[in-house]
Amino acid sequence: MGYCILVVHGLNRLCAVVGRWGAAALTVSMLLLLLLFSWKTVQQNEIWLSREALFRSGIQTLPHNAKVHYNYANFLKDRGRNQEAIHHYKTALRLYPRHASAMNNLGTLTRHPEEAERYYRRALDINLQHNRALFNLGNLLKSHGKEEEAELMLRDSIRFGPQFADAYSSLASLYAEQKRFAEANETYLQGIENCPDSSDLHNNYGVFLVDTGDGERAAEHYQQAVRLKPAHYVAMVNLGRLLRSANDNKEAESWYKRALLVTRKVDILTPLGALYYNTGRYEEALQVYREAAALQPDSTDVWLALAQVLAMAGRSKEAEKMTMGIISKSSSCIECYRLLSAIYSKRGNHTEALDSLDLALQQNLADAGVKAELHFSKGNQLREMNQLNQAFESYKLAVELNPDQSQAWMNMGGIQHIKGDYAAARMYYERALLLTPGSKLLKENLAKLDRLEKKLHGR
Repeated sequence: MGYCILVVHGLNRLCAVVGRWGAAALTVSMLLLLLLFSWKTVQQNEIWLSREALFRSGIQTLPHNAKVHYNYANFLKDRGRNQEAIHHYKTALRLYPRHASAMNNLGTLTRHPEEAERYYRRALDINLQHNRALFNLGNLLKSHGKEEEAELMLRDSIRFGPQFADAYSSLASLYAEQKRFAEANETYLQGIENCPDSSDLHNNYGVFLVDTGDGERAAEHYQQAVRLKPAHYVAMVNLGRLLRSANDNKEAESWYKRALLVTRKVDILTPLGALYYNTGRYEEALQVYREAAALQPDSTDVWLALAQVLAMAGRSKEAEKMTMGIISKSSSCIECYRLLSAIYSKRGNHTEALDSLDLALQQNLADAGVKAELHFSKGNQLREMNQLNQAFESYKLAVELNPDQSQAWMNMGGIQHIKGDYAAARMYYERALLLTPGSKLLKENLAKLDRLEKKLHGR
């Protein structure tokens, strides 16, 4: 304000000296100057309207400043504008080749693992203690099976950045994959001690505890993750799954719904839909799966789940039509053929059910367990059609692929029982009983067999 008063006072003194025409010219000049400065102020104000405008202004003002390009690249990277970010990281490195963080961040945006590794190693050549480069290189090596070097990198990342929570999670995950559970547990606890405010660390530790059978403690850490970050929907879903596995469906549902208040994602909708499906709430399941399908229209799993709910809700024609639509887009969908088989079987169309299972078996099946289940289902269809010899062969194929398939052994015993080969029936029943010693049905079948054999011997 003092400066303004001084300018006005000086202008008045000048006007008194230069006369009337001079005063007019001076006034016009001053007004033009004011307009010019006002226009410049308006222009500068536009720069402050957004962070990006500020960064762009900085680059225009200081085009040869590496730090300005690096900061703008970070902004672009956070916005997912990766190609622009790469350009500015490279510009920063051209201006200052020893910028380790620019080198590291460029590695994270590189699609080719070999190139990314070169960037991380160059960053570490510049700064051996760059904990982010150590972390990124450790994760890259871990993904390529170089576990010993990965462990060294992650340990160094923690040593040089003890408040970097992600490094603890990665190292603990590596230990868990190697079955070094005590070391994994110790690493998580060390991370929580050094990074008590990391919600992700608590969530990841919860996942580890579930995997190692300590669900009660896992629930505590999931809840702590949510307390630290009330919008942590991943921890909410994990807690919901844990409660669901403990048959606490009401609490599980409340956590899924709480997660949906944060964001409407397929990863949240599908477990909620599964909960409704498994508890017989089919209309609610349909509503949830339809929303999931709208969000992810190309997901075979979501459409298949929707078709399964329709089938269970008694809307078999809709389920059949939807399943056929999925197969038309993805002919290798094994579960689609199984669902069609179940739909046809429920209608009593065993031939069509059998055809669907044959189509499933014609697919390129890598999982022996899935193949065993298909042969078992085929055996059931053949048995319903009273084709006992073929059914027996299907059950036999099932147990060859999966010797722990108790029901298949029992059904083989049942077929031999019907055919009067009691010795073979007993052998199959007893094999099934070894797998399921608490089965009442097996014990009843063996008791019937005993009575029949006694009658035969009595004759």
